[in-house]
Amino acid sequence: MLRGPEDLHRLVVELVEDSAADGAVWTEVSVSASGFHRRLTGSDEATMELVCDAVAVADGQAGVVIGIDRSRDAEQPGALAGLAATWAGRGVVGLGLAGDERASCAPFARAAQIARDAGLQVVPHSGELRGPDSIREVLTVLRPNRLMHGVRAAEDPALVAELADRGVCLDLCPTSNVALGVVARLAEHPLPGLVRSGVSCSLNADNTLVFSTDLADEYRIAREALGLTDNEIATLARASLTASAAPAVVVAAGVAGIDDWLELHPGS
Repeated sequence: MLRGPEDLHRLVVELVEDSAADGAVWTEVSVSASGFHRRLTGSDEATMELVCDAVAVADGQAGVVIGIDRSRDAEQPGALAGLAATWAGRGVVGLGLAGDERASCAPFARAAQIARDAGLQVVPHSGELRGPDSIREVLTVLRPNRLMHGVRAAEDPALVAELADRGVCLDLCPTSNVALGVVARLAEHPLPGLVRSGVSCSLNADNTLVFSTDLADEYRIAREALGLTDNEIATLARASLTASAAPAVVVAAGVAGIDDWLELHPGS
């Protein structure tokens, strides 16, 4: 339980440290923008200052995604996007959209545009608890850089082809997909098919505490349970950087490291 602002600061710092220990060279920390932490910090601005200070400890290896909730924040998406825009360049790198996918994303179109105008990525949740129709709506209305989850795109071959053509990355989370019943069991996860269809995909742990997993575990699952080759593993790792909001120097160094790793595993 978070008891004060110092706990929130420590949580963010340790989240980034744990991610780095798993091999990540860039981490994007999702933070609720709707006053959830206000009881700890006193105001949304104070929350932003604290969280952005925490990611600054990582010295260019992390950024913040401000999350909007589809139901809780429906009356103030523009204000929350404005908050994210205010902190662009000071730690905030993206605007997310979470919550019940049954709610239309249309009320958040202006918020997405505010984020784009500020140079932020637009990274909504979609295609997890609802199917391809939710993804199509988000693609049309929000014009995202990538989708958090998006796993159910696999149900629609035409949508898979469109995602591959548009280069929209899917941030996939196999363990949480199984835990939430989105996929019946790991062996049936559509990640291999999506990758082999040319869809840009990254691997993620979702909520490490809730789902008892971490980034390294997800990569082991991709290899051992889903049968991805070293080349395919490298493709996932590259996409996690090139589709991110990481600084160009971080992307270049990370991709070079992936290529070096792959050279040690030729032909796989």
